[in-house]
Amino acid sequence: MTKDQDAAMTKGKGPSTAKRMVIMLAAVAVVLGGIFGFQAVKAYMIKKFMSTMSAPPQTVSATTAHFSSWQPTIDSVGTLRAVKGADLSLEVSGVVDAISFNSGDDVKEGAVLLKLRSDDDAAKLDSLQATADLSELTYQRDLKQFKIQAVSQATLDTDVANLKNAKAQVAQQQAILDKKTLRAPFAGHLGIRAVDLGQYLGAGTTIVTLQALDPIYLDFFVPQQAIDQLRLGQAVTVRVDAFQDQTFDGEISAINPKIDTSTRNVQVRATLKNPDRKLLPGMYATVAISTGAPANYITLPQTAITYNPYGDTVYVVDGKAAPAGGKPQQVARQTFVTTGPTRGDQVAVLKGVNEGETIVTAGQIKLHNGSPVLIDNSIAPSADATPVLPLDR
Repeated sequence: MTKDQDAAMTKGKGPSTAKRMVIMLAAVAVVLGGIFGFQAVKAYMIKKFMSTMSAPPQTVSATTAHFSSWQPTIDSVGTLRAVKGADLSLEVSGVVDAISFNSGDDVKEGAVLLKLRSDDDAAKLDSLQATADLSELTYQRDLKQFKIQAVSQATLDTDVANLKNAKAQVAQQQAILDKKTLRAPFAGHLGIRAVDLGQYLGAGTTIVTLQALDPIYLDFFVPQQAIDQLRLGQAVTVRVDAFQDQTFDGEISAINPKIDTSTRNVQVRATLKNPDRKLLPGMYATVAISTGAPANYITLPQTAITYNPYGDTVYVVDGKAAPAGGKPQQVARQTFVTTGPTRGDQVAVLKGVNEGETIVTAGQIKLHNGSPVLIDNSIAPSADATPVLPLDR
């Protein structure tokens, strides 16, 4: 093929090939534009849909913050003990000959409770008393004789010495005999008898306990920092778990003048009236001592506080404007607080919460800033200033 023929063929193909390339590129551009446009529209629609969606409201319980008047107190625990109390026993051994009381009796001071067999000691006392009587007669007779110079001074001195010795032996034997009789050292309430008639008792064996129950002492400890807040005669309020719905009033009757170096606490004793004898020695009791003037605090249930190493927080419920055609919403807002003293289930909030604000008391674990909430107080946490544990069944 000649060069002229080849050039003519190339010249004939040029316009047709270029046209096809343009059409192909336009088609590719349309396809790609459609794909990218679809993706852009889809992303826009998804964004618009997500922006209109909201998290479902979380159900929580809440309370309104308000001021409460708190009486500052010093709280402690202690043990009750009788003003007078003793486990009675005898100094000497012997066989029980008579028992003059029943378990649980009230007895007066000096009442005879028990006697040991004492026939031998009583007989010996009679013998010594007879000797003492004879010495008295001898002395009186010689004294008359001495006045008329019938006996010497030495004889009279011997009579005096013999009389004193005889009386001393009588007193000694009487003391031995008295030790075999148990008497109530003070008026009080007897416990359960621990011996029986005819039983041999060794010296020091406990026979019965005797407790004076009204009034009664409560011994407890407070930190040394609180000493300047304690005064003799200061009122105290006492509770025991045996009578959970009842309080017992008393007053401080003694403050130990020495600090326990191992605990840096000081021992305090309060005296309580106990006419019903409900309080018994050995009982565990809690005591509250009122100090200073009442103070006003914003109080919340302790469950409302979320304690964290970086700070304590609460969730405040705020109102939110209603969207178009919707209902107003309530949302949770987290805020830091400064807490103060506690009282039972309650805690004082010194900073971070204003009076009248609605505070979440349960369900905080589900929340974050801006979470919508639904308040349901059908089951609310306890906020008792003086909670009482239920008795074990």
